[in-house]
Amino acid sequence: MLTYNPFQQNTAVVESEGECIVVDPGAYSESEKRAFLDFLKQKNLKVVRLLNTHCHLDHIFANALVSEEFGLELEIHREEAPVLKAAPQIGQAYGIPLEATIEPSAWLEDGQLINFGEEELRVIFTPGHSPGSVSFYSERGKYIIGGDVLFKEGIGRTDLPGGDFQTLMTTLKEKFLTLPDDVVVYSGHGPETTIGYERANNPFIREYIA
Repeated sequence: MLTYNPFQQNTAVVESEGECIVVDPGAYSESEKRAFLDFLKQKNLKVVRLLNTHCHLDHIFANALVSEEFGLELEIHREEAPVLKAAPQIGQAYGIPLEATIEPSAWLEDGQLINFGEEELRVIFTPGHSPGSVSFYSERGKYIIGGDVLFKEGIGRTDLPGGDFQTLMTTLKEKFLTLPDDVVVYSGHGPETTIGYERANNPFIREYIA
Protein backbone atom coordinates (compact mmCIF):
# COMPACT_ATOMS: atom_id res chain seq x y z
CA MET A 1 0.00 0.00 0.00
CA LEU A 2 1.23 3.49 -0.89
CA THR A 3 -0.08 6.45 1.11
CA TYR A 4 -0.77 9.79 -0.62
CA ASN A 5 -2.55 13.16 -0.53
CA PRO A 6 -3.81 15.32 2.34
CA PHE A 7 -6.32 12.61 3.32
CA GLN A 8 -3.56 10.00 3.83
CA GLN A 9 -5.26 7.61 1.42
CA ASN A 10 -3.87 4.16 0.70
CA THR A 11 -3.31 3.28 -2.95
CA ALA A 12 -3.11 -0.45 -3.69
CA VAL A 13 -0.75 -1.93 -6.27
CA VAL A 14 -1.26 -5.69 -6.53
CA GLU A 15 1.37 -7.62 -8.48
CA SER A 16 1.48 -11.13 -9.90
CA GLU A 17 3.95 -12.51 -12.42
CA GLY A 18 5.05 -9.06 -13.59
CA GLU A 19 1.51 -7.76 -14.08
CA CYS A 20 -0.30 -5.51 -11.66
CA ILE A 21 -3.53 -3.69 -11.05
CA VAL A 22 -3.85 -0.24 -9.51
CA VAL A 23 -6.72 0.32 -7.09
CA ASP A 24 -7.69 3.85 -6.01
CA PRO A 25 -4.67 5.85 -7.22
CA GLY A 26 -4.52 8.76 -4.80
CA ALA A 27 -1.29 10.57 -5.70
CA TYR A 28 -2.16 14.27 -5.75
CA SER A 29 0.87 16.57 -5.82
CA GLU A 30 3.31 16.54 -8.71
CA SER A 31 5.97 15.02 -6.47
CA GLU A 32 3.58 12.26 -5.40
CA LYS A 33 2.67 11.53 -9.00
CA ARG A 34 6.32 11.33 -10.05
CA ALA A 35 7.12 9.06 -7.11
CA PHE A 36 4.18 6.80 -7.98
CA LEU A 37 5.21 6.42 -11.61
CA ASP A 38 8.83 5.89 -10.58
CA PHE A 39 7.72 3.12 -8.21
CA LEU A 40 5.88 1.29 -10.98
CA LYS A 41 8.75 1.68 -13.42
CA GLN A 42 11.40 0.60 -10.92
CA LYS A 43 9.39 -2.54 -10.20
CA ASN A 44 9.16 -3.11 -13.96
CA LEU A 45 5.45 -3.82 -13.63
CA LYS A 46 2.97 -4.02 -16.46
CA VAL A 47 -0.14 -2.20 -15.27
CA VAL A 48 -3.17 -3.99 -16.71
CA ARG A 49 -6.25 -2.67 -14.84
CA LEU A 50 -7.34 0.62 -13.24
CA LEU A 51 -9.99 0.07 -10.58
CA ASN A 52 -11.76 2.21 -8.00
CA THR A 53 -13.35 0.78 -4.87
CA HIS A 54 -15.39 4.00 -4.81
CA CYS A 55 -15.06 7.50 -6.21
CA HIS A 56 -14.65 9.85 -3.28
CA LEU A 57 -12.17 12.58 -4.07
CA ASP A 58 -9.15 11.16 -2.30
CA HIS A 59 -9.38 7.82 -4.11
CA ILE A 60 -9.40 9.17 -7.67
CA PHE A 61 -6.79 11.95 -7.79
CA ALA A 62 -4.48 9.99 -10.11
CA ASN A 63 -7.08 8.16 -12.22
CA ALA A 64 -6.30 10.32 -15.24
CA LEU A 65 -2.56 9.91 -14.76
CA VAL A 66 -2.72 6.12 -14.67
CA SER A 67 -5.19 5.98 -17.55
CA GLU A 68 -3.06 8.19 -19.80
CA GLU A 69 0.31 6.71 -18.80
CA PHE A 70 -0.70 3.09 -19.32
CA GLY A 71 -3.58 3.35 -21.79
CA LEU A 72 -6.15 1.92 -19.39
CA GLU A 73 -9.90 2.30 -19.00
CA LEU A 74 -11.36 3.20 -15.63
CA GLU A 75 -13.55 0.53 -14.05
CA ILE A 76 -16.06 1.33 -11.29
CA HIS A 77 -19.45 0.09 -10.12
CA ARG A 78 -22.35 1.69 -11.95
CA GLU A 79 -23.80 3.08 -8.69
CA GLU A 80 -20.64 5.17 -8.20
CA ALA A 81 -21.13 7.21 -11.37
CA PRO A 82 -22.90 10.10 -9.56
CA VAL A 83 -20.14 10.20 -6.93
CA LEU A 84 -17.49 10.42 -9.64
CA LYS A 85 -19.42 13.17 -11.44
CA ALA A 86 -19.63 15.22 -8.23
CA ALA A 87 -15.91 14.94 -7.44
CA PRO A 88 -14.75 18.25 -8.99
CA GLN A 89 -17.39 20.18 -7.03
CA ILE A 90 -16.41 18.40 -3.82
CA GLY A 91 -12.78 19.27 -4.52
CA GLN A 92 -13.65 22.94 -4.75
CA ALA A 93 -15.46 22.73 -1.41
CA TYR A 94 -12.35 21.26 0.21
CA GLY A 95 -10.08 23.76 -1.50
CA ILE A 96 -8.35 20.88 -3.29
CA PRO A 97 -8.91 21.29 -7.03
CA LEU A 98 -9.17 18.23 -9.22
CA GLU A 99 -7.20 18.87 -12.39
CA ALA A 100 -8.88 16.21 -14.51
CA THR A 101 -11.40 13.42 -14.20
CA ILE A 102 -12.03 10.57 -16.59
CA GLU A 103 -15.25 8.76 -17.32
CA PRO A 104 -15.51 5.02 -16.64
CA SER A 105 -15.36 2.79 -19.67
CA ALA A 106 -16.43 -0.41 -17.93
CA TRP A 107 -18.69 -1.32 -15.03
CA LEU A 108 -17.66 -3.65 -12.24
CA GLU A 109 -20.28 -6.21 -11.22
CA ASP A 110 -20.75 -8.16 -7.99
CA GLY A 111 -19.11 -11.57 -8.38
CA GLN A 112 -16.98 -10.53 -11.34
CA LEU A 113 -13.48 -12.03 -11.43
CA ILE A 114 -10.39 -9.86 -11.99
CA ASN A 115 -7.55 -11.99 -13.38
CA PHE A 116 -3.94 -10.90 -13.88
CA GLY A 117 -0.75 -12.93 -13.74
CA GLU A 118 -1.64 -15.88 -11.53
CA GLU A 119 -3.89 -13.83 -9.25
CA GLU A 120 -7.68 -13.80 -9.16
CA LEU A 121 -9.74 -11.24 -7.28
CA ARG A 122 -13.49 -11.40 -6.84
CA VAL A 123 -15.50 -8.19 -6.92
CA ILE A 124 -17.82 -7.88 -3.92
CA PHE A 125 -20.51 -5.19 -3.84
CA THR A 126 -20.02 -3.48 -0.47
CA PRO A 127 -22.19 -0.33 -0.24
CA GLY A 128 -22.79 1.85 2.79
CA HIS A 129 -19.87 4.24 2.86
CA SER A 130 -20.79 5.11 -0.71
CA PRO A 131 -23.62 3.78 -2.88
CA GLY A 132 -21.50 1.78 -5.31
CA SER A 133 -18.54 0.77 -3.21
CA VAL A 134 -16.89 -2.52 -4.13
CA SER A 135 -14.14 -4.58 -2.54
CA PHE A 136 -11.65 -6.98 -4.14
CA TYR A 137 -11.17 -10.35 -2.44
CA SER A 138 -8.40 -12.86 -3.00
CA GLU A 139 -9.49 -16.23 -1.61
CA ARG A 140 -6.13 -17.79 -2.33
CA GLY A 141 -4.13 -14.85 -0.97
CA LYS A 142 -6.46 -14.39 2.01
CA TYR A 143 -6.81 -10.64 1.70
CA ILE A 144 -9.44 -8.09 0.75
CA ILE A 145 -8.96 -4.57 -0.58
CA GLY A 146 -11.91 -2.92 1.10
CA GLY A 147 -11.73 0.78 0.37
CA ASP A 148 -13.39 2.73 3.18
CA VAL A 149 -15.75 0.02 4.40
CA LEU A 150 -13.75 -1.26 7.36
CA PHE A 151 -10.77 0.24 9.20
CA LYS A 152 -8.73 -1.01 12.12
CA GLU A 153 -11.16 -0.51 15.02
CA GLY A 154 -13.36 1.70 12.86
CA ILE A 155 -15.66 1.93 9.85
CA GLY A 156 -16.15 4.28 6.94
CA ARG A 157 -18.13 7.48 7.29
CA THR A 158 -21.80 7.31 6.36
CA ASP A 159 -22.62 11.03 6.56
CA LEU A 160 -21.44 11.79 3.02
CA PRO A 161 -23.91 11.87 0.09
CA GLY A 162 -25.00 8.34 -0.73
CA GLY A 163 -23.79 6.92 2.58
CA ASP A 164 -26.07 4.92 4.83
CA PHE A 165 -25.20 3.48 8.26
CA GLN A 166 -27.60 0.53 8.20
CA THR A 167 -26.46 -0.43 4.71
CA LEU A 168 -22.86 -0.38 5.88
CA MET A 169 -23.69 -2.56 8.88
CA THR A 170 -25.39 -5.05 6.58
CA THR A 171 -22.34 -5.03 4.31
CA LEU A 172 -20.05 -5.74 7.24
CA LYS A 173 -22.27 -8.53 8.55
CA GLU A 174 -22.99 -10.25 5.25
CA LYS A 175 -19.88 -9.52 3.16
CA PHE A 176 -16.94 -9.03 5.54
CA LEU A 177 -17.72 -11.05 8.66
CA THR A 178 -18.51 -14.14 6.58
CA LEU A 179 -14.84 -14.23 5.52
CA PRO A 180 -12.28 -16.30 7.49
CA ASP A 181 -10.72 -14.63 10.52
CA ASP A 182 -7.21 -14.73 9.02
CA VAL A 183 -8.17 -12.67 5.95
CA VAL A 184 -6.11 -9.46 5.89
CA VAL A 185 -8.05 -6.25 5.30
CA TYR A 186 -6.27 -3.54 3.33
CA SER A 187 -8.23 -0.38 4.04
CA GLY A 188 -8.38 2.93 2.22
CA HIS A 189 -6.84 4.69 5.22
CA GLY A 190 -4.69 3.56 8.12
CA PRO A 191 -2.97 0.25 8.85
CA GLU A 192 -3.97 -3.19 7.67
CA THR A 193 -6.01 -5.40 9.97
CA THR A 194 -7.72 -8.80 9.91
CA ILE A 195 -11.31 -9.96 9.95
CA GLY A 196 -10.70 -11.81 13.22
CA TYR A 197 -9.18 -8.80 14.93
CA GLU A 198 -12.09 -6.58 13.93
CA ARG A 199 -14.63 -9.20 14.96
CA ALA A 200 -13.11 -9.14 18.45
CA ASN A 201 -12.10 -5.49 18.80
CA ASN A 202 -14.06 -3.21 16.49
CA PRO A 203 -16.54 -1.24 18.64
CA PHE A 204 -19.04 -0.83 15.81
CA ILE A 205 -19.11 -4.55 15.09
CA ARG A 206 -19.34 -5.43 18.78
CA GLU A 207 -22.20 -2.99 19.42
CA TYR A 208 -24.29 -3.27 16.26
CA ILE A 209 -23.58 -6.74 14.85
CA ALA A 210 -22.07 -9.17 17.36
